[in-house]
Amino acid sequence: MKNKEKLVSIILNCYNGEKYLKHALKSILRQSYKNWELIFWDNRSTDSSKKIFDTFKNKKFKYFFSSSHTSLYEARNLAINKSKGQFLSFVDADDMWEKNKLKTQVKFFEDKKVGVVYGNSWLLNETTKKKKKFINYTIKDGYIYNDLIQKYNVGILTAIIRKSCLNSLKKIFDKRYNIIGDYDLFIRLSKKFKFKVIQDPVATYRIHANNLSILKKDLEIKELNHWLKINKKSLGLLNYKKIKKKIKNLEFLNLKFKKNFIHALIYFLKFIFLIGNIKNLLILMLPKFFLKKIMWFY
Repeated sequence: MKNKEKLVSIILNCYNGEKYLKHALKSILRQSYKNWELIFWDNRSTDSSKKIFDTFKNKKFKYFFSSSHTSLYEARNLAINKSKGQFLSFVDADDMWEKNKLKTQVKFFEDKKVGVVYGNSWLLNETTKKKKKFINYTIKDGYIYNDLIQKYNVGILTAIIRKSCLNSLKKIFDKRYNIIGDYDLFIRLSKKFKFKVIQDPVATYRIHANNLSILKKDLEIKELNHWLKINKKSLGLLNYKKIKKKIKNLEFLNLKFKKNFIHALIYFLKFIFLIGNIKNLLILMLPKFFLKKIMWFY
């Protein structure tokens, strides 16, 4: 069977996603690649998400209502159990896909060593309608474990994963995490499988007031510290230091946005050997109102 004939399972986890859900569902229907199924996992929504879903009369749309409200990553694991495709992709209720996303990506799986195909994305500020590319450099592909440790850039909304590769892991999404489950999964996949990349944006990620990753930066940092602790031995010293530096940068930026100049300055001086670069010095000195304008995607 040719790859173009193989089934792609699209996982959409929804919890009170009524505001943007119609756009996400329409972007799936517009796909030029036609052999897909949508696993719509309703994580016990209390809004109009089910009513919106029901307006789409399509046999490929499959609705599941969770027996209990769970974390995002547990919900994704449960939804995966309902999928029948040889490839898996993910879209959230506030995301959108480009028309040729699946068609462009599936062909790369002709290489049996490829486990993941991902791409660039657009970042869309829902308030200002500003739009920018997420990645502005040439994205590496192949066996990119060390590259992802250095500069993680996989957006789950852009990725397609060979299901047999997921099944080879001891676990898929780690239910202990609420924010960094994607990060943990793709790092583990990159240790074993080849990644291919689409340099152009294949999806749009909305930035709005209810994005979990924006609301809970403290939790993201806590989870990264936990992940680093339990993976310290397998990472090696160099990669351990790289991730430690990344966490310190996040902590510094979080202090700058949430606290005052003095808090950020003390932290900057305390870890100056790790984060004492020109970029962070500029961040330290710039007023918060101006910083928020130029870093609206944070």
